[in-house]
Amino acid sequence: MKEIKGVIFDMDGLIFDTEAIYYQAQQQAADQYNIPFDKALYREYIGIADEEAWESLHQRFAEHGKDTVQKFIDDSWGEAHRIFHSGEVDLKPGVRELLQFLEEHEIPRVVASSNVRPVIEILLEHAGIRDKFQAIVSAEDVKLAKPNPEIFNIARAHLGTSAEQTLVLEDAQHGVQAAIGAGIPVIMVPDMIQPAEGLAQQTAAVLPSLHEVIDYIQN
Repeated sequence: MKEIKGVIFDMDGLIFDTEAIYYQAQQQAADQYNIPFDKALYREYIGIADEEAWESLHQRFAEHGKDTVQKFIDDSWGEAHRIFHSGEVDLKPGVRELLQFLEEHEIPRVVASSNVRPVIEILLEHAGIRDKFQAIVSAEDVKLAKPNPEIFNIARAHLGTSAEQTLVLEDAQHGVQAAIGAGIPVIMVPDMIQPAEGLAQQTAAVLPSLHEVIDYIQN
């Protein structure tokens, strides 16, 4: 069994199937306001901090008018958060099994997400897994978003582990780059985007689901 003393989880697209919800909410709002938005464009924003994404959307769709673009943003995020509050968000495959495995082996867990803390707390509470994590590091806790490694350095400080004995679990390329920048081994479990070949080679592994992370740690 590998000498892993702490595990850092991303959230969106890794613990929860939230990327599909974000996309559907944005597509619905885009269609309402006649904004040329599609899934390929949505993928460009996966793993990017909200403020950075909003600024980019305003620039990209400036010809539609500032007010219209802001309504598109507000409506899409509002609908997504309505779904989050309702508890209608599925866990990704293998989440419960992996958390149980880590708990049985007394390996601490931390969530490090670019999302805001209220959303993180709501989703974890609805799923009944909030108590499985010793700490949460959110967008409010960092000055620089992924791919900057700041969020993972803070998360590792909560764990009190060395970089070599820590493992990051990520679904998005910005998160993988942040983990690499922090010098922490990272497993990518792709959600909507497969890693570029060069990035994949820098990971500890690229796995189809969190189920396989248990095998990785055991062998």
